Amino acid sequence: MLTTTGIAEIGALVGDPARIAILIALMDGRALTAAELAKVAGVTPQTTSGHLGRLTEAGLLRVQPQGRHRFHRLASSTVATMLEGIMAVASEPGHRRPRKVRTGPRDAAMRRARCCYDHLAGEVAVAIADRLIERGYIGDMEGGCDLTNEGTAFLRSIGVDVDAATTRATQGRLFCRPCLDWSERRPHVAGTLGAAFLNACFEQGWMRPIEGSRAVAITHPGQRALDVYFGIEHEGRCASPPN
Repeated sequence: MLTTTGIAEIGALVGDPARIAILIALMDGRALTAAELAKVAGVTPQTTSGHLGRLTEAGLLRVQPQGRHRFHRLASSTVATMLEGIMAVASEPGHRRPRKVRTGPRDAAMRRARCCYDHLAGEVAVAIADRLIERGYIGDMEGGCDLTNEGTAFLRSIGVDVDAATTRATQGRLFCRPCLDWSERRPHVAGTLGAAFLNACFEQGWMRPIEGSRAVAITHPGQRALDVYFGIEHEGRCASPPN
């Protein structure tokens, strides 16, 4: 049952600088060890262990044992959505900016394209959502995020596994939903469809993860695809195509 006490407890947990640093470091869907998260949080391994225990007990993290190691990841996309919303509010004028977790490229790369748990976020993701709405492929983001028949055909034509996304949605996750982008402050596409779209971009070599960062590199073929399919012109430097 939802209670004000429960909300306050979650707020207190994410209000600690070390704990929020840990949570943000896991926003790209990776699973990291306690030692790796201690470096991100800037606290001792012993302190990190206590933080991880509290976050896991509260249902914000889950632990994945593998051999001698224990890997920690966000418990669900709902947790990632909550964090993205907090970041959006914190970035509004008048709010002190939170300490940034610098694990990769500078802010420009993060604003351009990044992972938001298992889907694409940033300028590119918001622009893609705009094009899908303009062309009538998805419904108005304010009223939900329904995919039309034309949208289904289009996404399938560019390699997105819409059927797999539909199947995953029957297992408890929403198929298509808006997610407020913290840097753009406008929605991008999340849900199992958003995850399927990002996976298609990775599989076709249009984008690639940047190790140690939430930022996503757009390859030369990817930039061409963005231009052809979504009318998103080249901005900034493109990554070299993967070997």
